[in-house]
Amino acid sequence: MKKALIIYNSKTGTTKKFGNEIGAVCAQNGLDHKVLSIDEFNPDALADVDYLFLGCWTHGLMIFLQHPDTNWVEFAKSLPELKGKKIALFTTYKISTGSMFRKMRKLVKCESKDIVLEMKSRNGNLTGDHTNLLKNIFDN
Repeated sequence: MKKALIIYNSKTGTTKKFGNEIGAVCAQNGLDHKVLSIDEFNPDALADVDYLFLGCWTHGLMIFLQHPDTNWVEFAKSLPELKGKKIALFTTYKISTGSMFRKMRKLVKCESKDIVLEMKSRNGNLTGDHTNLLKNIFDN
């Protein structure tokens, strides 16, 4: 059985909600999965994971200078090499994500081809498009 690990950092609960909704789609597609906050994460959990979802909320000045918050940056820097795992990045935002994904990608230690998906949500809800994108990476 394929395994997914969803790790998030949430300030108000919106990113946690988004992570849990991703977990529900994983379950619907027959994946064994865990949803954890960055505070609950243990590096041993990465050992046999096929899909890794890394999420945080968009920090910044409304529509400028968006970036991951300091806790997520430190978490991402502490991750080991993730080569060979299918990685998806996700974020929640109030107005705009700006350059969030570019900044998140720079922090994750993997080959660029390993990042197979980027998803964003204003309210933490998955859309039908998100669900289709997730199913697509599970099928490949």
